[in-house]
Amino acid sequence: MAENSDGNQVTLRMSESIKDKRASAQTPAKRGFSGLQVFGIVLLTLIATIGVGYWWLSHYVFPENFEPVTLNASEQDSLNTKLNTLGIDTQGAESGRPLQPQPYSEEGASREVRFSERELNGMLANNTDLAQRLAVDLSDDLLSAVLLVPLEEGFPILGGRTLRVNAGVELSFAKGRPLVKLKGVSLMGVPIPNAWLGNLKNVDLVNEFGANPGFWQSFAAGVDYIQVEDGRLLVRLKE
Repeated sequence: MAENSDGNQVTLRMSESIKDKRASAQTPAKRGFSGLQVFGIVLLTLIATIGVGYWWLSHYVFPENFEPVTLNASEQDSLNTKLNTLGIDTQGAESGRPLQPQPYSEEGASREVRFSERELNGMLANNTDLAQRLAVDLSDDLLSAVLLVPLEEGFPILGGRTLRVNAGVELSFAKGRPLVKLKGVSLMGVPIPNAWLGNLKNVDLVNEFGANPGFWQSFAAGVDYIQVEDGRLLVRLKE
C-alpha cells in the first residue's frame, strides 16, 4: 500500500509539472520596451511638442499681418456701384466734380444691401489701420472675424507683441425677425469663458434685449430679412 501511495504521488507531481509546462508554453513571455524604443518615443514626443508650440506661437502670440484683399477692376466697379447706391462717395473730393443738387425721392430705390466676403475685406483694405489687422469670413449663418491686436510696450510679459483674437456671430432670420447670437471669442486660440463675456454666449441678443427701447429693438424693427451664406451677406431693410 505504501508503494502504491508513493506511486500516486509521483504520478500527480508529473501531471502537475506537465500542466505547468503547457501553461507556460501557451502564455507568451511579456516583454517591455527596449532602450532604443523608449528613446524613439521620447524623441517623437519632443519633436511634436516643439512643432505644436511653434505653430501656436506663430499663429496666436506673434502672428504675421494679414495680406490685404485686392479687388480686380470688375470687382471694384461692382463695389463702387453698391457704395454709391448707399450714398457713399467712392470718388472722394479729389474728383473735382461739383456737387449736384437733386430732390429727395425713394421711388425705385433698392432696400437690399448685398456684399461678398471679398468686397467686405476689400473695403477693409482701403483703411490703412485695419487692412493688415482685421479679416472677415462669411459662412452659412455665421460671420467670423480675426483681429490682430498690437500691445503697448509697457504691457506685462507680452509688451510690444501682437495678439490674435477670433470671434464668431450667428446671423440669421427666424420667426419674422433677425437672430443674432455671439458664438464665442478666443484669445490666442483659447476660448474665453462665457462668464467673462457677460454670459452672452449663444444668447439671442434681439430676443434678450429687443423688448426694451434701444439699439436691438430699433435694429430688429428696421430689418425685413437677413441672410449670411458661404461668401455672401444679404440685408433687406423695411420701409
